[in-house]
Amino acid sequence: MEITAAWWVTWVLGFIPLMILILQWWNELRYVLPLKRVLASKNLKLPPGSMGFPFIGELLTFLWYFKIVRRPDDFINSKRAKYGDGVGMYRTYLFGSPSIIAYSPAVTQFVFRSDNLFPYRFPTNDLVGANSMLAATGEHHARVKSYVIAALAHTDSLKKIVLHVQPGIKASLHSWAEKGIVTTFGVVKKMVFENIAQIFVGIEPGPLLDDIGRYYAGLVKGFRAQPFNIPGTTYYHAIQCRKKLMKIFKLELEKRKENKKLDGENKDLMDMLKQIKDEEGKKLSDEEVLDNIVSLFLGGFDSTASVSAWAIYYLAKNPDVLQILREENMQLGAVEGELVTFDQVSQMKYTKKVVEETIRMSNVSLIAFRSGDYDVEYEGYLLPKGWKVLQWIRYSHTNSEYFENPSYFNPDRWNQSTKPEAYQAFGGGSMKCVGTELVHTQLAVFLHHLVLGYKWELINPNAKINYLPYPKPEDGGEIAITAI
Repeated sequence: MEITAAWWVTWVLGFIPLMILILQWWNELRYVLPLKRVLASKNLKLPPGSMGFPFIGELLTFLWYFKIVRRPDDFINSKRAKYGDGVGMYRTYLFGSPSIIAYSPAVTQFVFRSDNLFPYRFPTNDLVGANSMLAATGEHHARVKSYVIAALAHTDSLKKIVLHVQPGIKASLHSWAEKGIVTTFGVVKKMVFENIAQIFVGIEPGPLLDDIGRYYAGLVKGFRAQPFNIPGTTYYHAIQCRKKLMKIFKLELEKRKENKKLDGENKDLMDMLKQIKDEEGKKLSDEEVLDNIVSLFLGGFDSTASVSAWAIYYLAKNPDVLQILREENMQLGAVEGELVTFDQVSQMKYTKKVVEETIRMSNVSLIAFRSGDYDVEYEGYLLPKGWKVLQWIRYSHTNSEYFENPSYFNPDRWNQSTKPEAYQAFGGGSMKCVGTELVHTQLAVFLHHLVLGYKWELINPNAKINYLPYPKPEDGGEIAITAI
């Protein structure tokens, strides 16, 4: 009996702590130890940090700051407090891979400029498609991007889009006022989603678009999940949702071929992507068109909806800004209810500053994923081949080193040029977001009709907002809105 008791004491006090220690150091032993010889031979160091536990790495800590505390930048601040600033990098294990977190503007800009060394890739291409602009690299990426820019970011395209989205915006605002009280993000997301559906694939509101909305909701969750493609997991469900979206859009593309619609006027992004030719007369394949429609549709509505919801919130909290914005839009000569033109949108100088400030403060773009295809040296540190580089692009937007009083909503800060390396809301290098102008234009048009025709107030104006991808009702995201 005494022997048995002694054995259990030995087990509890010895073996179990040893196993915990091994688990804590497993990723260090697996990913860091093999690099020691290379580091010593080149007199380099790895960025400081922790690799976390096997398989999940620092996921639990990451979720703590994002989901529980809701202060994502404290994930970086905790590392700064523990390891110091260094050159603005830390090592970690996140999203299924050993990774380097780059949070300082200097490092993120270095990565943006080094496209050949750090190709832009999601943790997996399964969610965006191998032919998507988000997954393609090198010449393939440049080729696909040229088609998308021609279809989406050209001035002629934007002129059509400005006129195309306004009936939906006006109808949505009217319906909000009829209801009186609405949950901001919910109604804004519906409005933007329906507009994007019109712009990209010409699908009207109805059961089919409702299905598409549900599938995209499932797809979005996959980007924030561990990449375990096992039935029952969030990631597996996201992949199935993407397959259903591909099937829907493929049927739409085939329908257009049968009706010879592509021989007529280009009415939406799908038409344009299928019709545009490069200098050699080549077109995108059906697979390239579909992969890009699925991924661009997602990028087109999710971020725009979040920024639009935040704009409503920030303007309600800053009536002086709202008044200046309203006066500028009244001076355009446009009458409330009429359609504003692209040329008029281009004249909205203060509106542009409001849009820029909203984008800076809302920070809907968190991380840019890059792959390290080579061993890269930077300021005495090694960014190892095969590791991911996570560009924490939102961090500088909330840092007083780069933006004075960063938590203060101040469109006038854009009267002076900001440090270009500090403002990275739309990425940089060859992977700068092609939808930049589309987002700015849509938000300016929305604000035009909102401020000219409506007034609103927060139901819960004293709610404290920490980090959220959008304002929730209990956090000030519910408004009372009426027509002026």
